[in-house]
Amino acid sequence: MSPAPTLLAASALFAAMAPACAAEPALPLWEAGVFGGTAVTPAYPGASERSTRSLALPYLIYRGKVLRADRSGVGARLLDTERVEFDVGFALSLPARSSDVPARRGMRDLGTLVEFGPRLKIKLAEPTRNSRLGLELPLRAVIEARGGLRRQGATFEPRLVYALQGDQQAWHLDASVGAVLGNAAINDYFYGISPAFATGKRPAYAAKSGLMLTRLGLGGSYRLHQDWRAFAFLRYDNYASAANRTSPLLRQNSGTSTGIGLMWTWQRSGRMAVE
Repeated sequence: MSPAPTLLAASALFAAMAPACAAEPALPLWEAGVFGGTAVTPAYPGASERSTRSLALPYLIYRGKVLRADRSGVGARLLDTERVEFDVGFALSLPARSSDVPARRGMRDLGTLVEFGPRLKIKLAEPTRNSRLGLELPLRAVIEARGGLRRQGATFEPRLVYALQGDQQAWHLDASVGAVLGNAAINDYFYGISPAFATGKRPAYAAKSGLMLTRLGLGGSYRLHQDWRAFAFLRYDNYASAANRTSPLLRQNSGTSTGIGLMWTWQRSGRMAVE
């Protein structure tokens, strides 16, 4: 199993631990512990093959006024008002070997990708004290780190999120709908085929900018004990309207991902975060 699917599974599991927009009571400034779980996902977006990924990793959450490290990633919050939050975030995905994916066999491996850029979060409504409807608008540059640094394009991932939580964060639920759009460079990185790697069954293909996928998501968590929390997620991606639907590397019209896991908090700060 290549490391990239492992990190993707970790990101999906960690994101399911709590909703992105729910109102939160006072929380510790930092928390540290271990989380682990199992996820079943497509080998890559649009792949015919599915992979089961299990992992256990340490985690650190830091809820500083400006610097943040939480389920949303690592970044800096530059603006925070009652209805609008603006930050700069970072994300990382590790390399994937093309030999593990039949559709890409013989092609160059996918390298380590570092994504960073601004994100605008807008609270649209607060139906109840414990629920919120929000809009997230992240725009990220994508840099490949392999034998140097090379820019591989940019993505834009708008999504609506409805988040609901129980009293004292005993449980969380969130539902989201969104889309991922990429420029020509990042689409070509995933779905383009140069003449050098073309075969009889895999003709050359030049990818174009546009929609990569649309997405529906459902996630939740439940506190089993003060230091233990169970979480799960279900995600449905649709590629039927993707700009590069005719690429030989895009094999499916849709794909689903699901996962379950546990999080154990080892230590937490006695000081509360100031939101």
